[in-house]
Amino acid sequence: MQKRIYFDNQATTPVDARVLEAMLPFFGAKFGNAASRTHSFGWEAEKAVETARRRIAELAGAAPREIIFTSGATESDNLAIKGVMEASRAKGRHLITMSTEHRAVLDAARHLEKQGCHLTLLPPDADGLLDPARLRDAIRSDTVLVSVMYANNEIGVLQPIREIGAICRERGVFFHCDAAQAFGKIPVQVEEDRIDLMSLSAHKMYGPKGVGALYVRRRSPRVTMAAQMDGGGHESGFRSGTLNVPGIVGFGEACAIARREMAEESQRTTAFRDRLIAQLESALDGAVLNGSRTARLPGNVNMSFAGVEADTLLLSLSDIALSTGSACSSASPEPSHVLKALKTGPWRERSAIRFGIGRFNTAEEIDYVAGRVVESVRKLRSLMPA
Repeated sequence: MQKRIYFDNQATTPVDARVLEAMLPFFGAKFGNAASRTHSFGWEAEKAVETARRRIAELAGAAPREIIFTSGATESDNLAIKGVMEASRAKGRHLITMSTEHRAVLDAARHLEKQGCHLTLLPPDADGLLDPARLRDAIRSDTVLVSVMYANNEIGVLQPIREIGAICRERGVFFHCDAAQAFGKIPVQVEEDRIDLMSLSAHKMYGPKGVGALYVRRRSPRVTMAAQMDGGGHESGFRSGTLNVPGIVGFGEACAIARREMAEESQRTTAFRDRLIAQLESALDGAVLNGSRTARLPGNVNMSFAGVEADTLLLSLSDIALSTGSACSSASPEPSHVLKALKTGPWRERSAIRFGIGRFNTAEEIDYVAGRVVESVRKLRSLMPA
């Protein structure tokens, strides 16, 4: 067994070698600016960007012109939420989201609340899922936007996105979805799911860091959105700034790979996930899965271990890359806001570990990690006073 094992694929994924190979020329001879329209260096870069835009759109079931490149899902979340609310002031100032959303959504929503918008935070059920009836009841005449993530970054729960999208469309409300964790891992189709804006990130699907995208619906209905960054009118005026051509090329290649291999990869990763859960639950009393057992990302296992502090357990597993939750807030000493929203109780909040299984993990690694966790939990419990 290798010295280090990476089981934190919800935080980031390693860049696929095929993605890196596609990117490398654009760090060298193909260095042109995609906005330079007067010479071949710029044309070459622009062509590469448009190929990537098409590949991302194909994976999402969108039109290429509906894809806006950004620096990542956090920027996409901010652009979508702030941009739509600013552009729709005449209609209303009410925004609905969930208490289990990523911080990029929650913090953007709270920023708008300070500026006079009305914010409704919907709680999840005990399994982490949103009851669509609760959303239906929360929509008001002045509601502009609903933002619900496709897959939770901590507990891996898959929301009933199609039902949520149908409710929003029926009520004439825009629907934004942070799909950073789901895109490229499970089928995500903006038409069938009735998504109007969707945030994406390359580094969650074996692409490079520092590049993402925002899908913005252009028709039926057309989304109105105000730019949040000015300076040149790039990306149809929605997002100014010189494009990260190598990153965008890598993102496009990652989407092309996902389109070809997603079904097989999802099946394999789901089998590994269930294998890990089964081994931990059978070997340890007080090992509790957090979030829905069935409506869950293929590679996510979030589990609490009674009688053990998560930080202490991680220290005893220094050869395995694991986490206690979101990488974006891992420095915070506060318990996970997601588990708090599920009302799991203090001990489950303090002892929760996230296992992120990905494309390059093996069955041997699953068994090794399970064995090491069981061994460490038993040892830590034995050291505790009766």
